Amino acid sequence: MHCVDRGGTFTDCLGIVEGVEENILVKILSQDPSNYPDAPIEGIRRILEEATGKSFPRGQKIATSQFKDLTIRMGTTVATNALLERKGDRVALLITEGFDEALKIGLQSRPKLFDLHIKKPDVLYERVVEVSERVTVESYQQSPSYDEDVVDIEEATKTDPNLVRGLNGQVIRVLKRLDKERVRADLRKLYDDGLRNICVCLAHSYTFQEHELQIQEIATEIGFSQITLSCLTLPMIKMISRGMSATADAYLTPVVQKYIKGFQSGFTDGLQSSNTRCEFMQSDGGLVDVRKFSGLRAVLSGPAGGVVGHARTSYHPEENMPVIGFDMGGTSTDVSRFDGSFDHTFENSTAGITIMAPQLDINTVAAGGGSILFWRHGLFAVGPDSAGAHPGPACYRKGGPLTISDANAFTGRLLPEYFPKIFGKSEKEPFDVDITRTKFAELAKQISEETGQKKTAEEVAMGFIDVANETMAKPIRALTESRGFATSAHHLACFGGAGGQHACAIAASLSIQKVIIHRYSSILSAYGMVLADTVHEAQRPASGFYTSTDVVQPVIEELKAEVDREFQTDGFSESQVKHEVYLNLRYQGTDNNLMVLQPEDGDYLAEFTRQHYREYSFTFPEKKVLIDDIRVRGIGKSTGKINESPYKELCSINQHDVTKSSEDGRSSVYFAQTGWDETPIYRLESLNPGCNVKGPAIIIDNTQTIIVEPLVKATVLSRHVILELPSSQSQSRTLSETTVDPISLSIFGHRFISIAEQMGRTFQKTAVSVNIKERLDFSCALFSPNGRLVANAPHVPVHLGSMEYAVRYQNDKYRSQLKPGDVLCSNHPIAGGVHLPDITIMTPIWDKDEKEIIFWVASRGHHSDVGGISPGSMPSNSKYLYQEGAAVESYKVVSGGRFDEERTRKFLWDEPAKYDGCSGTRNYKENLSDMRAAIAANQKGANLIDRLIQEFSLPIVHLYMNAIAENAEVAVRTFIRNLAKSRKTPVLAFEDCLDDGSILKLEIRLNGEDGTAVFDFTGTSEETLNCLNTPKAITYSAVIYCLRCLINMDIPLNQGCLAPIEIIIPEGTILNPSPYAAVCAGNSVTSQRIADLILGAFGAIAASQGCVNVFGFGKGGKDSSGKEIPGFGYIETIAGGHGAGPTWAGTSGVHVHMSNTRCADPEVYELRYPVILRRWTLRTGSGGHGKFNGGDGCIRDIEFRIPLQVNMLSERRVLGPYGMAGGHSGAAGKNLYIKNEADGTTRTINIGGKMELNLSAGERVVIHT
Repeated sequence: MHCVDRGGTFTDCLGIVEGVEENILVKILSQDPSNYPDAPIEGIRRILEEATGKSFPRGQKIATSQFKDLTIRMGTTVATNALLERKGDRVALLITEGFDEALKIGLQSRPKLFDLHIKKPDVLYERVVEVSERVTVESYQQSPSYDEDVVDIEEATKTDPNLVRGLNGQVIRVLKRLDKERVRADLRKLYDDGLRNICVCLAHSYTFQEHELQIQEIATEIGFSQITLSCLTLPMIKMISRGMSATADAYLTPVVQKYIKGFQSGFTDGLQSSNTRCEFMQSDGGLVDVRKFSGLRAVLSGPAGGVVGHARTSYHPEENMPVIGFDMGGTSTDVSRFDGSFDHTFENSTAGITIMAPQLDINTVAAGGGSILFWRHGLFAVGPDSAGAHPGPACYRKGGPLTISDANAFTGRLLPEYFPKIFGKSEKEPFDVDITRTKFAELAKQISEETGQKKTAEEVAMGFIDVANETMAKPIRALTESRGFATSAHHLACFGGAGGQHACAIAASLSIQKVIIHRYSSILSAYGMVLADTVHEAQRPASGFYTSTDVVQPVIEELKAEVDREFQTDGFSESQVKHEVYLNLRYQGTDNNLMVLQPEDGDYLAEFTRQHYREYSFTFPEKKVLIDDIRVRGIGKSTGKINESPYKELCSINQHDVTKSSEDGRSSVYFAQTGWDETPIYRLESLNPGCNVKGPAIIIDNTQTIIVEPLVKATVLSRHVILELPSSQSQSRTLSETTVDPISLSIFGHRFISIAEQMGRTFQKTAVSVNIKERLDFSCALFSPNGRLVANAPHVPVHLGSMEYAVRYQNDKYRSQLKPGDVLCSNHPIAGGVHLPDITIMTPIWDKDEKEIIFWVASRGHHSDVGGISPGSMPSNSKYLYQEGAAVESYKVVSGGRFDEERTRKFLWDEPAKYDGCSGTRNYKENLSDMRAAIAANQKGANLIDRLIQEFSLPIVHLYMNAIAENAEVAVRTFIRNLAKSRKTPVLAFEDCLDDGSILKLEIRLNGEDGTAVFDFTGTSEETLNCLNTPKAITYSAVIYCLRCLINMDIPLNQGCLAPIEIIIPEGTILNPSPYAAVCAGNSVTSQRIADLILGAFGAIAASQGCVNVFGFGKGGKDSSGKEIPGFGYIETIAGGHGAGPTWAGTSGVHVHMSNTRCADPEVYELRYPVILRRWTLRTGSGGHGKFNGGDGCIRDIEFRIPLQVNMLSERRVLGPYGMAGGHSGAAGKNLYIKNEADGTTRTINIGGKMELNLSAGERVVIHT
């Protein structure tokens, strides 16, 4: 058997030859055209020569007939590289009419929150064709009478020919049959233009496949060689993700097939004869016959082998200890988890493209051996930039920058004498430790001068290693703790080229006590293929409630038969195939899907409930459970290999200490605990099983270096090295309670932001609403004892400074009334709120004696409705705050640990309904669920803070809490000083006008001496009798956001950013209104204009859309008699154009500045609500022209299927976004109402920027942003 892992830099080959005792390892460059055309063929050739003693001349085909059995298994990065480098095949996309640019818009969010130069990934298709056809789902899940609706629809299917049943049992309405002749003409034109590869993605094809299959038939007739249908790629709901995935499959499969054809050509039979078998590793960790290997399933082919490798060599069912896989390479690190079964995800992003296919759950962080080291603004930073192979790290002798590899080399963790001499321009020199010594000495001198603390070169290098370890530990915590698993309750399996150098330190930082390193750790991805199984999957969408397996058993049997047919063609017998059956389940009205493997007792419902509680910390006993998908995974056991876990060997082996005679030498290694230490070196192959090596030590072989830290014991086994850490691992450095260490400051910066990020993951997972779970309209943050911002995860920019305002208000006013177990709730503008749907939940964290508040944590989420005069609680016609819904300055939502539902109902339901024309919330149950989710997020933050204090002590945590704020302040002061020096005048001024004529005015006065600035909004118009008024806290958020963008460097986001800034906002103005003023548009609309105003004053960027185009609809609430009618409310924000900069064009169809929320997928949108999304595309040509054009806006055309109340809140409908430096303005937006008249005609009416309407069924709103 030949197992090959073809990576981007190296190709690892492992030969297991019958009759040969030792496996044969070959490691060669993946690209070496002067010596061989194909690395895997060359690796196999060398293995065969060594195994047989025969000559297999290079350049000649390998004669497979001389072998009784030749098996090749391969993992490859060919598809990944083609995706990253955009070197796939030419593809044309056929998509439902009205959605020609939908994949380009994607989820409408921007990838990097603070980049003024937004860079969205390119789409993969070359041409797009709109297909004349349309279907939609007939029922909608948010209907208050959903069950009754389903019964009525079932009855209607008997008489309405346009109602058909989809693949999942849902009733589908065919709005327009496929125009076959138009499709034929469009396909013929593509063919005549030289395109041979098409991808088809039609709305709701996951359940209604007919139209896509008809297009396939026509395309086949015309002669297209590659036809990819989204309905067959993976039949799951979400048109955008499914479309991107199908496009990726079409784009990559020809590249993969071309590579395979070239590989097969290296063998005399093309690997087609009966004595040869060739399989490729898929992203899901299963092998597949070479003839069935596709581009979509190949994206994680390489890393998947490593996951299988660590799972099958580290985990043992009797021990039942889950294993974390840590695969550290040159540019990135992959982490994964195995607990007896593989964790799969069904939606992930690679190179900016959403991949919707079964994939192993692998988390990647941009930190590896080649990650570049930076000293910036008083902080140590590692990556994400990499030195790559050229020039490579400084020690490669090609003039490269300092990297983690250099830090390891300088501190003695890499030994030149054990490395091949392949460096320098001649590629014949050893790597250069001297250059690393020189460079770290220079950097240490700079750091010492800037901080006033004497730092040696060794301390600096070790500091960067510590920061890198913390960077790599973050995704491990995310993979475990955010899913309810204790990180410490795992083993750590380290592999990859650099894993052994960091294994002990990573384990110690995670409180993991055992590290497992396989002897093949540096080639574990190749070895994983030895242990992998052949896999085939079949999946079908479902629709309906789970009652028992009886309702789905017929479908399960059909899927099993489909899988078995695939195995039969691969030559497997029935006894070799095992089936795993999964149901994709969720509670009705939520999006918390869980793919549940059939439990031993067959009770899916009980298993779903257990998993749901573990993942989300709650269940819904009163809700029904829906089945979304049925999945069968067939596993063909094609290898005789058994579990290679070290568990039993470690329990039974006779252990003995290593003898001094086993040393291969000594080398000086720098450890943070002890400094330089003459450390023994041992060759792994010379150590017998059972040998104990006590740290410090280095264990080395031809492919890996393992650093055994002081106090760590290494035990050598027949196939593994086990590193056992002491139960109480002390900190690597002693920290002072009074003096800040810059290295530790960088680490604490990571830990603080990690706490906020994990709070965010908990909030998103435990919430039920589309706004929080899908659109990500929420923020989480950590605050000091007096309410100052410590760390804010980069969620929604408009919350950045405003949440501090809210927490400080509660702390100052109610601190004396608080006790442990209390949690506060607030949304009022006078208390730091931004608009009423944004409800903030704040939790004080107490010291161990429960006497003093030592931290605060807070979570803010946008609720789809909190009452008021219109559904969605964002009324465009509000004049007073009470019209916008529930408002509370503060109350204890949890008191003494008990959730106060009575007071919460009064806040959300009773009090808003007291006012004339107003209703209580229309989504009370959803409100409760999301508030509980925020409480759970805060509790996660509190637990993590408690752990941090236990690890370091409260005085040290507080020291670094304050120091990180001072660090942000220094960064802002430095920026202002530099800016003041570069300007002719220290005064910057700008003015802009809202659509209603209100003036926004700003003067910025820079002080270049002390690095301070005054942001003076004097001259801004008075408070208005509309909803554009903006709570003062929002302007603080806008200032922080703009400063962070302008600094254009990764600095902490906390109170320190505003320490050098004075903000003047006169009372009674639109930016500092009275407590009674309507404010719902201030948060989402006016805030964007404030950001444009500030950036305009700096001359940094032309105006962006200046809006988020808030559009809401719903029904219910109070009727004219005062009766409460059940209903729902929904709010969305819509992307637009992004302003051009001095060296770049603006980006089209993206959220800008103060917002970065996603949009609902078109299919999910129509499934949940009574709407048809007729058009979702770019507004071509709307961006202003100039040397660099502005980004285009969007067009969103929505038809309503039942009478609804709709509401529009938007800006720049009078004057378009301004250009800069001579560039032209962009087009103003417009909102159109397509009204149906009694005579059957329609009228198109411009409703202006702000309007509330009652629409009839069949009427539309068309929004041009």
